[in-house]
Amino acid sequence: MVDVVVVGAGVIGLTSAVRLAEAGAGVAVLTADEPARTVSQVAAAVWYPTHTSADPRVLEWARRTFDELAAQAGSGVPGVVMRPTRMLLRAPVDGAPWWSAGVPDFRAAPAPPGYAGQWQFTVPTVEMGPYLDWLVTRLDELGVRVRRHRVTRLAEAADVAPIVVNATGLAAGELADDPAVHPVRGRIVLVANPGLVTSVRDEDNPAGITYVHPRSRDVVLGGTFEPGAAETGPDEAAGAAILARCVALVPELAGAPVLGQLAGLRPARDGGVRVAVDPSGTGGGARLVHNYGHGGAGVTLAWGCADEVAVLADPVRTAPRG
Repeated sequence: MVDVVVVGAGVIGLTSAVRLAEAGAGVAVLTADEPARTVSQVAAAVWYPTHTSADPRVLEWARRTFDELAAQAGSGVPGVVMRPTRMLLRAPVDGAPWWSAGVPDFRAAPAPPGYAGQWQFTVPTVEMGPYLDWLVTRLDELGVRVRRHRVTRLAEAADVAPIVVNATGLAAGELADDPAVHPVRGRIVLVANPGLVTSVRDEDNPAGITYVHPRSRDVVLGGTFEPGAAETGPDEAAGAAILARCVALVPELAGAPVLGQLAGLRPARDGGVRVAVDPSGTGGGARLVHNYGHGGAGVTLAWGCADEVAVLADPVRTAPRG
């Protein structure tokens, strides 16, 4: 038997497992799907605390994750780069946003025509395919096995370890009996990269949320934010609308070959992220630590939440409960 079992192998589960193993725990990971088949694979994966609250805990998680990803970018971790970003504002804003405290080079800039303001900053971006592969390799180096097994009750995991970390995303709604968990569909379009290096956001576009995130070979164009929607099949009209908005925002995209359209279900939670010890345990005698409800900010908060999980899961500490 190992010390801790992490249930879930998206970016939240894998980073939690890495931090626990780095702290000296014997760790196993159980996952219903291979990491490459989790919703993390679909994520645009740009550091930005979208649809999160101005909570000191959230800021600390975001700040820690920023610092970790920046260090990884500097050391050549696959898929991680620091990328300049322009955020275009449709209405005047007084002061800087709450999350700017975690971004060293955040600054206001003159507004381009048609906008009321502009923020500029540099943040980590992650190409999730190679990054998930790197996380699995890192776990292998730490002696952690990732095993395919669909858990139907968290009590099952207590047979593997006396401490269970629940990083099951949307499945936490059923496994943790948490009605606050719900899907938020996000659609993106992928096009060939015509040479772009800067991310551009127009979050308040009245036609729909709009963002352009370049990667090494393609560009992620978005998007949608659709609470409660669960169908992930193709939608040509939605894809065409996303493409039109993004070309209007960044004209250099005109004529870029379309590589595909993807949809994923962000694992959101009313009330925000839940990182806490469950006083009820698993029902199977194990200590239970939850780490779910990140919505569209999984990559932005992952390492900070993993740091906290490593503390909460430590059986020699008296952990906060909630």
